Amino acid sequence: MPETQSSRQDPRRWKKQPVRRTVSQICPPPRRPLTVADIRPGMENERLGVVRDSMFQNPLIVKAELGKPRERSCSLPGIDFNYGLYTRGLDGGVPEAIGHWNVFKQQPTCPHELTRNYIAMNRGAVKAGLVTARENFLYRQLNDIRISDQDDRRVKKELPSLPPNMTFGTLARPSTPFFDLLQHRYQQLWVQEQKATQKAIKLEKKHKVILGKLYETRSSQLRKYKPPVKLDALWHMPHFQKVHPHLDTFPTEADRQRAFRAHQEEHAVRQGTLRMGNYTHP
Repeated sequence: MPETQSSRQDPRRWKKQPVRRTVSQICPPPRRPLTVADIRPGMENERLGVVRDSMFQNPLIVKAELGKPRERSCSLPGIDFNYGLYTRGLDGGVPEAIGHWNVFKQQPTCPHELTRNYIAMNRGAVKAGLVTARENFLYRQLNDIRISDQDDRRVKKELPSLPPNMTFGTLARPSTPFFDLLQHRYQQLWVQEQKATQKAIKLEKKHKVILGKLYETRSSQLRKYKPPVKLDALWHMPHFQKVHPHLDTFPTEADRQRAFRAHQEEHAVRQGTLRMGNYTHP
């Protein structure tokens, strides 16, 4: 009974312990190329006839085994081989670094050959009267003009001098003037600008030179003149000229004219071709 109670009280006994794996299990070594000794009956790379180790180092011939990664065809060095760069010699460690200070010795720079000044040589050849290619070649051999380093420094563009407290980058956007927006400041400025513009226009009209009265000549009057067109009376049949209307619904001529005036005023809001129907609006 005490053993059962102790086993119930100890939860670590039933907890799954983590599996510890070695480095070779986590990162296995690379697979070496196949050899004749590794081939067994039933494998994908089993061959008939003469079989050599070089056949299993050709990536075009080697087949991938079922459920296994493809074998590499390159041969790897032995187990004792160390990958990476090997630093030869010892630096002495911390004591030598504290006690000595190895200063890097500047290697002597080889004098570089100065470039030829073809402009000056061509100018001198032309002044000397040499125009052919052979004459220019001989002139350049006798008068080999080079561009000095001082000339190179003068020709090179110097970098602009920048102030020591200069800040690089894009400037931040200025803050929005909320007080001006709430006070309608921009509206007031626009109204002032409009008033100033109108005032300037009025002053310009006031100081504008008024020309004298223009007199029209006979040619200008004839240009504007339109000859009157004589309107002929409408033609009526002779036997209908003296016939009076048989129906007259207006008692007098004044009532007739008043009715026609009312119809003319309501002409815009009535329907129909002759504008004599109902009103277009309710």
